[in-house]
Amino acid sequence: MTEPLSVCLIPLGCPKNLVDSEKMLADLAEAGCIVGAPADDADVIVINSCGFLAASRAETLEVIEEANAMRDHGKCRHIVVAGCLPNRDGEELLKLDGVDIIVGASDRTNIVEAVLGSVGRKSYLTASPQTFLDGAPGDAGRFRLTLPHTAYLRIAEGCSRTCAFCTIPQIRGPFRSKPMEMILDEARELIESGAKELSIIAQDTACWGRELPEPSNLATLLRELNALDGAVWIRVLYAYPNLFDRELREVFNECSKVVPYVDMPLQHISTSVLSRMRRNITRDEIVDTLNDLREHVNTMVIRTTFITGFPGETQAEFDELHQFIQEFPFDALGVFEFSPEEGTLAATMPDQVPLEIARERAERLMATQREIVERTNANSIGRRLTVLVDGIDEEGYCVGRHYGQAPEIDGVCYFAEPREPGEMVACEVTDFDGYDLIVTPK
Repeated sequence: MTEPLSVCLIPLGCPKNLVDSEKMLADLAEAGCIVGAPADDADVIVINSCGFLAASRAETLEVIEEANAMRDHGKCRHIVVAGCLPNRDGEELLKLDGVDIIVGASDRTNIVEAVLGSVGRKSYLTASPQTFLDGAPGDAGRFRLTLPHTAYLRIAEGCSRTCAFCTIPQIRGPFRSKPMEMILDEARELIESGAKELSIIAQDTACWGRELPEPSNLATLLRELNALDGAVWIRVLYAYPNLFDRELREVFNECSKVVPYVDMPLQHISTSVLSRMRRNITRDEIVDTLNDLREHVNTMVIRTTFITGFPGETQAEFDELHQFIQEFPFDALGVFEFSPEEGTLAATMPDQVPLEIARERAERLMATQREIVERTNANSIGRRLTVLVDGIDEEGYCVGRHYGQAPEIDGVCYFAEPREPGEMVACEVTDFDGYDLIVTPK
């Protein structure tokens, strides 16, 4: 009998890609592979790539080079590139030295065939064109890569919006909601595996359910998730403002497990820029939604992202955005410099803004945001919070998060003494360090 293949899977990109990685690992383990091997001791290296922006594609190419070096000096036999980048640059990827097989983001069921090598070298394993018509794939039975007490619950796949800067519809197809019962079954499975925190993800979570045979909405789904035993926190990520209505807002008041936190990507505040972006929303509509949340949901935490340097962005339009984040201080904020992606409308627009100007504007926004967060954190001293302990970080500190801190993207809470991972601890904020809080159990 031959020895089972050892596999190292390197996940890149967003939480949606991470869920794909977890599902592929489970399929590989079920097929008899040894998963979780370090890269320098693996027979096969799988790189689950991100192809959303130029920077993410550059990161993937760098990881491919590193994997190729391990093939030259280690035991690696094959390199498989999966995920979003094959959907964008499949033929170019196959030309790279060392890349044997590519598996697209919608083709993850082919990962076992790719790794076991039954297709030979230089192959592109694609799914049937029917894939995008079959609905969102299920994610049950994953080999989880997150901490045991926190998990991502994907409720849909793809996107049907036509934002001028975005390649996601081309890469992952149109928006397809998972059926309610599939989501609830997956949530129960995650809870049974130890998850206390479920982060709800999709390309646009607020769109969920509207195209199902029996139309529904995110508010209804959140009420059903709130009724499940075991989960403590349910967190909403990636909810676009266009469909964030009052019924959804009220869920934060009605449902004790749905934490008052939302990640709402706005991209800009100037109506003229939003129009060029094809966001189908105006400044006034965004402001009404944000004010409604802050006014009616106690201790609401709002995270967002903006893009600087979108084609035609004038100094006045940027100044409007800069002033807005000072007038409406966000709890957390990320900024991307515009990247002209091939195949998007924005890449062909006139008046492209030089990268150095986009970068300088992004730095100005983030400098202002840091001042806002530090003021907020200073005012938090003495506040009582419940903190979910994550464990010991790479520098040896015990860290956790309160409800307003999402995994991986927000600040953290530091403990002076170690606590048990997964423990919910009543704390008082005693100090802060930049974006992070220092807490003491009470």
